[in-house]
This record gives sequence, C-alpha cells and structure tokens, in this order.
Amino acid sequence: MGIRLLTRTTRSVIPTPAGERLLGSLGPRFEDIDRELQAVTEYRDKPAGVVRLTAIDYAIDTVLWPKLSKVLSNYPDIKVEIITDYGLTDIVSERFDAGVRLGQTIASGMVAVRIAPDQAFAVVGAPYYFESRERPVVPQDLTSHDCISLRLPTHGGNYAWEFEKGSEEFRVRVEGQLTFNGIRQVLAACLDGYGLAYMPEDLAQPHVDRGSLLRVLQDWTPPWTGYHLYYPSRRQHSPAFSVVLDALQHGS
Repeated sequence: MGIRLLTRTTRSVIPTPAGERLLGSLGPRFEDIDRELQAVTEYRDKPAGVVRLTAIDYAIDTVLWPKLSKVLSNYPDIKVEIITDYGLTDIVSERFDAGVRLGQTIASGMVAVRIAPDQAFAVVGAPYYFESRERPVVPQDLTSHDCISLRLPTHGGNYAWEFEKGSEEFRVRVEGQLTFNGIRQVLAACLDGYGLAYMPEDLAQPHVDRGSLLRVLQDWTPPWTGYHLYYPSRRQHSPAFSVVLDALQHGS
C-alpha cells in the first residue's frame, strides 16, 4: 500500500496512526472470526474452547473453584480463565462470557442464574479489641469504633456497611486506621485486633467458633441474595460454556 502501519524499535513494535485506524476497523472482525472458530468446536466429540469469567476473590474461593474443580478434569479441552475483579465489569466490552456477583448488584438486561445460597454478613472483632471498648448495640455506635474498611470501585471509595432490622435500614461509613481492597486482608487485620470488620458470615464463623473473634450486631445483619452467574441474554451458549454453567448451577 505504500503506507507505514508499524513503527519498530529495538525493544517494541507499535502501530502508526494509520495502523491504529486499520486495527480499529478490523478488530471487531477478528472477534467475529474467533467466535466462529469457537463455534466450530461444537462438532468435536467433547466440548472445547475458552470460557472467561470475572468474580470477586471470595466468590472464586468459595463457589467457583469448589464446583469447577470437580468437573474440569473430565473436559481437558475446555480452558477456563477466571479474573478477580471487585468492579461491576462490563462483561460484553471486556469479552467475558459471564460474571459472578451477589444477586442485587447485577445489571438489568442480563440473565442471572443462582449458583449459591443466600449470603449473610457479620460484624466481628477480636476479644483483645473489646477489652477497652464497649460492644456496639446499634449500627450508629460504629462511628465511635475503629473499623477496618474495604475499598470497592463500585461504591466510589470505601464500602458503607449495610444493616437492616424490620423496616429500618442503615448504611454506615466507618472510620479506622486500615483500608484494604481484599476481604481476606480485612480478616487478618481484624484477628490482630486492629478494629471491627464486616465480612461474609461463613468467613468469620470458624473464628467465632474458636473464640478468636466475637460477633456483634447480629440482629442487624439479615441474609442477602446469594451469588449469581450473569451473562448477556442474547449470547448463544457454546458447549464449553454450557458445561461451566451446569457445573456452577447444579454442582455441590
């Protein structure tokens, strides 16, 4: 064509403006070709292809991997990519096949399939922390406590702890010395006595049973809708995705 599309250096190759324009035009067509190649695998004896999922790390640890690990060995030609993400990812633009979130956080226009029971949350603190602190009785008491925060991109900063009792609902933006963007780090700091923490009940319960954490405000933390797999309603399922969907929906 007589037009330079790439600029080469000793360390990299980058597209020129003309190359970027061509790539932008052809990129969607490459994606169409990839989808068609994936569809061709339907003619194989066993499902094959790549399934891309996005979920928070706790859902991966407690739901996705325990269920998928029991079936994937039977399908060696299925490749699964699971990406940890606390944001409300646009799974279409990011080319994910599906995402996993709590039921109430799923965008409209998506098919949502329950893959886990309702999820309760707990407010906990180490016994050492309570040696010099009164236990909170109502959510408003948390403003006088050191609390360990969880930073979520979906909430514009630190997550506001959510409570409900009868017709009363509260969101409390807590304060404290520590903020993390992962729930297991929140748990570790809580066990070390750095403050109160808000976390999934089944993550906290083993430590409560051992006496290494004490639970408070239990009557203010009812269950939430559990984890759901969500995906676009208009997307045709590949055989590989159907295997993953069945494992997550019906696996134990």
